Order: sequence, then C-alpha cells, then structure tokens
Amino acid sequence: MIGPLRRRLPWALGVLALMPAVAAACTATNGADQPRIGGATRPAPPEAASDSASSGATAEGVFDDSVLFGQSAAFSGPAQELGLNMRLGIEAAFAEANRSGGVHGRRLELAFRDDAYEPEAAVTNTQQLIDADGVFALIGEVGTPTSRSATPVAAASGVPFIAPFTGAEFLRDDDWRNIINLRSSYYQETEEIVARLIADQRADRIAVMFQDDSFGRAGYRGVLRALDRRGMEPVAIGLYPRNTAAVRTALLDLQQGEPDAVVLVGAYEPVAALIAWARYLGEDWTFVTISFVGANALAEELGPFGDGVYVTQVVPFPDDDSLPVVASYLDALAAHDPGAAPGFVSLEGYLAGRMAIVGLQRCGRDLSRSCFLDEILRGEPVEIDGFELRFGNDNQGSDAVFLTVIRGGRYVSAGSM
Repeated sequence: MIGPLRRRLPWALGVLALMPAVAAACTATNGADQPRIGGATRPAPPEAASDSASSGATAEGVFDDSVLFGQSAAFSGPAQELGLNMRLGIEAAFAEANRSGGVHGRRLELAFRDDAYEPEAAVTNTQQLIDADGVFALIGEVGTPTSRSATPVAAASGVPFIAPFTGAEFLRDDDWRNIINLRSSYYQETEEIVARLIADQRADRIAVMFQDDSFGRAGYRGVLRALDRRGMEPVAIGLYPRNTAAVRTALLDLQQGEPDAVVLVGAYEPVAALIAWARYLGEDWTFVTISFVGANALAEELGPFGDGVYVTQVVPFPDDDSLPVVASYLDALAAHDPGAAPGFVSLEGYLAGRMAIVGLQRCGRDLSRSCFLDEILRGEPVEIDGFELRFGNDNQGSDAVFLTVIRGGRYVSAGSM
C-alpha cells in the first residue's frame, strides 16, 4: 500500500501516482486456479464434482458438516483495505459461530478470490466460485462496478448475493430475487450530506468529485437528486479514473467553481489525494464523503490533513461497546485476530456474517438457497444483538446513516457541521 499522503506531499502535483488497472487474469485466482479458504489454499471442494451425493453434499455448497460461502473482493490495489476488512469481519462472525459448534452442526467456511476492484475479474471470480468452488452463497462483494458485473452471474444460477459493500441503487431494484442488501443506499447518504451542508453550514455552492465509473456515477446521481429537490445544481464537477489517484484535473475543475463544499465519491487514496492537495494549496472547502471510502484507511492516508473531513457511515461506531452488537463484534474480532484494529468496514462485514447466520439458523438442517432467501427477505426482522434489519417490501435491511468527522486522527460523531 502506498504510504500516507503526508510523506508524498513533496512530490509535484503533476506527478500524482497513477495506479495501473490490474488485469483480471492476474488477480482472479490468487496466482493459482484455486480459491483461498479460511486463509489457506485448498483444492476445489468436492461439490464441484458431478456426483454430489458421493461427496456428502446435500445442496449447493452445503455438506453434512459445513456450509461454504464465497467472496470476490479487492484484496490488492488501491481499494484493498475495503476488501480485506470486509473479509475480516465476515470471518470473525463465522469463527464466532464455529467456536460454538457452527450452525446446526455445520461449520461455516469462506472461499475468497481477489478481483482488485476490476469488473472483469469479478465476473471470472463469481463464475468460478459458483461453478468450480460450488459455494452456497456469495457475500461481501466490494464495489458498484464489480457488483454490477457479478450480480447477473449470481442471479442466473439462483445464488444468494449477500451484503455487497455498496449503496448503489440498481441493487435495490424490485426485479432482483437473490440480492440481500444490509446497508443504506447512496441516495440516502447523499441526501443526508446535502441536507446537513445546507442546514448546518449554510452552503449554497456545492461541488462534486466522483470516480468515473458506475460507482462514482451512482453517488453523483444521488447528489444531483438531493440538490435538485432544493432547486440547486453543482457549481463544479470533477472526475478521475477508477483505480488511480489521478486527481489533478478534477482539482482544477473544482477550483473553477469556487465552491463552499465538495462532496467526494471515490476510494480512499484518490479522495485523500484531492483533499490533501486542495488544503496544501490553501483551499478551505468543507469536504464530505460517503461510507464506501473506507473510514480507517482514509484517516490514516490523510494524517494531519484529515481534521474536519466529514464521512457518512452506515453502521454504528466500531468502538462503542455500550451497544450490545458492537460489544459482540469487538469480542469476536479480538478472538479471531487479536492484532486487528476495529473499524467501520470490518463491523459491516461482521454484521453481514451475522445476518447470514440468522438465515442458516432459521432454515435448520434442511438448508436450501430458496429457504435462506425467504427467511431473510420475507421472514421476521433480523435482530443482531439489538441491531435490527427490517426488509419488509424491499431487499434492504437498514436505513441508518450516521455523520462523523475526523478529529485528531479519530472519528467522532458530528452533531452538526
């Protein structure tokens, strides 16, 4: 990972690092045509064989003593902290259940493949996780462009697509029958951002910088929608290519609009690059970004340039052990990886894992994909140690949005801007 920006500022603005896109063929299989399961390379599980009965499988990815989930996410490249921490949280939840004997006598396992936040690799990985690895369900996909590529593959096979780390609106379409969203949408996050900028900061000149792909455009459309409701439009728009930190042009475009505030829709490295360089050049804009940025990684990357940067979150504070669900998360994280720092992303991964466990528990030993989807999407609300997910008539469990701000390198609740 590139070091914090405070060590990079002596570089000229014109030579901000370009992160090359990683080819799918080099990333989809971790250097071998095998998944990674529980941190170790294993052969493809026996459910990939044609004779599932002889292997002990009772349904896709379901065995007498285990259930196999799959994850394609960014474990390398400029978005790797998101994938690594989503996986960490999921594994912590699964390990917690496994220490108690699993779910109905079955251990939970996670096969994972690196897509480096590239849509082509996500397609390859998803197909391999379903066809070669024989997973029961997919969980914790990271990103809008990768999810957009992977969801049709999962839907065609009837595979549950659980808790993608994205708030993109297309995932909330009523036509999907296999997608379970845990988090609030980007429309909800950007609505909160615009409302607070106007009410708290009296901002009337709001600009947007976004990543030039389906993720960035999803967030951008949310900002446009929130501004349009108030008879406003952006005073400037900047954009940058995915998997790069090439934000120089975006910064120049933003400066032309003389904004009061800038809403940022991107990954942590380019977002941090733009904030640090804008402040280095003396711009006093208010910066706000959405949860996908990866809160811990952004604060670390920004260093002393982070104070006063606002970030919307979709899960509670990961160190607030007064909340039973967070106390459970902290215990599970410490037991699974004692050296891991708590964070918003791994907490979201933990909640995703716990939500999946609820579905398994409700189905009993006679587990199937259809039962799992019915119990989550059409069953009783999912209650996770006081954190409730209500699906009702849609496929999204939580509508919560929390506004936070960086102070002294740490996140605190932002009562007002």
